Amino acid sequence: MSKFSIAATDVIVVKRDEKAIRLTKKVAFDKFNEDILGLGAINKESNQVNGLSVIFDLEGFTTFCKQIDPHLAVPEYLSIFLKWIFEAIRKELIQKEYDEGYKTWSDLPFLSKYLGDGILFLWNTEKMGEVEIINIVASMFQICEQYKTKFLPKIARDISSPPTKLRCGIARGTIYSVGNGNDFVGPCINMSARLQKLNSLSFCFSRRGINLNKMSPGYRNIFIVKKTDIRGIGDEELVCVIRKEFEKLEASDKEKFKDPM
Repeated sequence: MSKFSIAATDVIVVKRDEKAIRLTKKVAFDKFNEDILGLGAINKESNQVNGLSVIFDLEGFTTFCKQIDPHLAVPEYLSIFLKWIFEAIRKELIQKEYDEGYKTWSDLPFLSKYLGDGILFLWNTEKMGEVEIINIVASMFQICEQYKTKFLPKIARDISSPPTKLRCGIARGTIYSVGNGNDFVGPCINMSARLQKLNSLSFCFSRRGINLNKMSPGYRNIFIVKKTDIRGIGDEELVCVIRKEFEKLEASDKEKFKDPM
């Protein structure tokens, strides 16, 4: 998000036909352009990166913002939540602590972006093995569980009606830099955005490029592979969802999923 404002010194009052007219100086007015996005040289050729896109979404955040005096509750909630989720990612990726630093299950995200009711995290998978990628998926699953079992009960004691569920969509693919690399686009980002709100499921990841056989049996048994239509992506996409959540879906929702051949 990029903010723009006109300073008081950039506003003048002139008289025309005995009427006072409030004007914004042209030099200030023209500063409202694409440069405020902070992307740098937008026409610069993109760099391609093999990446993993993770989008967390707070279910019910819009309703939460409509409560009485949201200017008090929302900032307090967000300050606690954002601190918690970054700390949770750090903790989940620590394999072992040494005096000098940490040995991690995978690298940390190279890009983090607040989306209003959620957060986008991007990992560079260029030098990652399949196990490292699976480790990220497992860690994000644990974070969603921790929101429900630890974070939510605690924050509900201080803030009324906080968002009840943290949803997550994950997809792997090629991403492309925009401008000087301050932002990225790519089909896998779109895919993860679609997956985080697939029916009423809280956790979903694309099967493409994520090898379930590399998962430990404990995690592998949590998920089930299904084929479904992803709007704007494809009508036979293989996705992995939480088995217990899928079993609780209404029959009409289950019909949207098919068993892979």
